[in-house]
Amino acid sequence: MKQVIISILTGALLTGTATMAFADDTIKDRKQNQQKRIAQGVKSGSLTPHETAHLENQEAKLNKEVRTDRKANGGNLTNKEKAQVNHQQNKLSKEIYNQKHDGQNQ
Repeated sequence: MKQVIISILTGALLTGTATMAFADDTIKDRKQNQQKRIAQGVKSGSLTPHETAHLENQEAKLNKEVRTDRKANGGNLTNKEKAQVNHQQNKLSKEIYNQKHDGQNQ
């Protein structure tokens, strides 16, 4: 019986750790994807220098916030912070799309 309980607890612990790693990887992957989208917009001329600077500043602000939150929590983000970062990344993603498709060219 003890071994069954230990096995269940070990499985739950590993699943929780994998979920946290997955959320951190998702944040990292989205950050990289958004940087690629901004770079593609610069290359194609669909983003003006002003738009690019604005998007890059917002991205840097979000990255600083994530670093600060992780530092405050021993290297991890709380679930609330992960949800907030996801919301901010969604907002930035929409802004990248809107800026790339607003008809302004370099």
